[in-house]
Amino acid sequence: MKRHEARRQAFCLLFEQSLNGGTIDELIDYANEAGSFVPEDSENQAPVPVDDFAVKIACGAEAHQAELDQLISKYARGWSLQRLSRVCLALARLALYEMKWEKEIPVSVSINEVVELAKQYGDAGDPPFLNGILGSAAKELPQNE
Repeated sequence: MKRHEARRQAFCLLFEQSLNGGTIDELIDYANEAGSFVPEDSENQAPVPVDDFAVKIACGAEAHQAELDQLISKYARGWSLQRLSRVCLALARLALYEMKWEKEIPVSVSINEVVELAKQYGDAGDPPFLNGILGSAAKELPQNE
């Protein structure tokens, strides 16, 4: 599975958690039992299990949620977390987790991937808003090589 597809799964898990609660582990179990994920580019539409990379980054974002929310509050100047759309919040958590804890992933890749997901799942204002938050964070966070 491509990492873009795994990020889409991780985003869906984080988005679902923001709506209905539960742990990421519970949501992964449910998604695997229900066959919730079908690859976007699949012709046969057969469900696939949650990818290992999706599990890693979704669980990482969950484990560091309080710190990630502080970063989001810092860089989303003038916006409270409650004011952000659930799509923006889930994608910001996902990208900032990668930027801060997944050192093998270039920061530009993390930003570009969530902006693309925002174009697909968010409204028209979400991609530039996320790009601004994450761009500001990228200037201050240590850069991944």
